[in-house]
Amino acid sequence: MTEFLRIYLRDQFALGITWRELARRARGSNRGTELGDALAEVAQAIAEDVRTVELIMRALDVRPNRAKAAAAFAGERLGRLKRNGRLWSYSPLSRFLELEALAMGIEGKKILWTTLGDLAGLRARVPSIDFDDLMARADHQRDKLEPFRRQIGIDIMNSGHQEN
Repeated sequence: MTEFLRIYLRDQFALGITWRELARRARGSNRGTELGDALAEVAQAIAEDVRTVELIMRALDVRPNRAKAAAAFAGERLGRLKRNGRLWSYSPLSRFLELEALAMGIEGKKILWTTLGDLAGLRARVPSIDFDDLMARADHQRDKLEPFRRQIGIDIMNSGHQEN
């Protein structure tokens, strides 16, 4: 295995932690709603995806870079400090930006599974991993969130809220 593949796996593991934590935060902020239920399902699936990357790393004898993982966790926390149109509360823009970020992460994960399964040749080297199933799971995650992302985007982009 090349050193580039080791670095790639460690970086993707760290990114997975970022998406997992973002999904958990969004789930918590929307608890008790239809969106919250969708986010609970997606957050669970993303956590499973992170565990899958860990399994792949273990199968290839690649240890996670704990510093990168910690930085990813901290980076997600720092991302909460962005402007959202409200000083102290969760805003519709926050909700939309979280869904946008999750959509990007899910699309990136589809690229990850293709890269690992096909370009890195891991379908043969790690046969216990079903890369086609992982791609289908990513599609399901995206399909689950997309109606909410679209409707919230339409609502906030046309709400007439003016910034001073």
